[in-house]
Amino acid sequence: MHLSPGIKGIHDQKLTHMRTVEIVRIICEGVVWTNFQNSAQLSVAMLAAAILGIPEVVNEFIMAYDSSSNWSNQDGHTIFDHAVLYRREKVFNLIQGVNFTTFLFSSRDKAGNNILHLAGRLVPSSEVAGAALQMQRELQWFKAIENLVHPFFREATNDLKQTPREVFTEEHKELVKEGEKWLKETASSCSVVAALIITVVFAAVFTAPGGSDGRGMPNFLHDQSFMIFAISDMLALFSSITSVLMFLGILTSRYAEEDFLVSLPKKLIIGLITLFFSIASMMVAFGATVHISLSHKWNSVIIPIALVGCVPITLFALLQFPLLLDMYSSTYGRSIIIESSWRELTSCQIVAKGN
Repeated sequence: MHLSPGIKGIHDQKLTHMRTVEIVRIICEGVVWTNFQNSAQLSVAMLAAAILGIPEVVNEFIMAYDSSSNWSNQDGHTIFDHAVLYRREKVFNLIQGVNFTTFLFSSRDKAGNNILHLAGRLVPSSEVAGAALQMQRELQWFKAIENLVHPFFREATNDLKQTPREVFTEEHKELVKEGEKWLKETASSCSVVAALIITVVFAAVFTAPGGSDGRGMPNFLHDQSFMIFAISDMLALFSSITSVLMFLGILTSRYAEEDFLVSLPKKLIIGLITLFFSIASMMVAFGATVHISLSHKWNSVIIPIALVGCVPITLFALLQFPLLLDMYSSTYGRSIIIESSWRELTSCQIVAKGN
């Protein structure tokens, strides 16, 4: 069986991954049966797997050693701490449901930080493009961990007398500035385009294609192409005005930390969608105008002109769709962490103990 180079590379990586997991399983079983007292020496490997975000390897350690959740490094960071510090949601979700969760959420490292302090630290990420999206991701992590810990630990201080929120604000102040700059530049550029569309389509309302009669009524008022022109022109006007208002909302925002979670991304999503719709509607109105003006003389050139008119729409979609998709999935997609609260985790422990 011959595979293309790309598929073969993926196959080899998957095979290597499966073999690595199998080797880890064999090592864990060997240590359990031969020298269980030295099992804690494998903590370096397990914590490294958590840092790299390999949940299958972490799962093998958890299944082999009940005490693996208590393993920590020289800074006092457990596997939960590493999953939060390096934003490894798959690892975190894997180990979140076990009944020692609430105990580990209340533990502290050698600097007096609880797990919410660690969630407040800034972690450089290559998975999220753009400062605004990264800030949103950081807020989602902080909010998710905040929902899991006991309310007491939300206001607990570390050795530097900082609460988790103060750590988050201090660590992310530069990222907030970068996100603000990126959003303002994007909103300014897009609002210029939307304003130009408003100018064009508003002027087109008073310039009926095909001219008017002595009473000021359009000559092609009852023509189907004219109706398409009128409807498309109105849609382009209303959608471009909506787009400008959304971008204006971004430019005048106070840029608080919480705004990056939903408010600013939602405005950008609506602004980009309505801007795309206004461009598409304007090009439809342009095509209808061309049809009214040229259908009686050069009917053969209408189709090529219409195809060329699709180029701006296609280019805008190709250029902005990746950003729009990332923003939408990050804002309205699945949660980073399986949603539960400290009350639910505590109740699970009580049920488990009762059984």
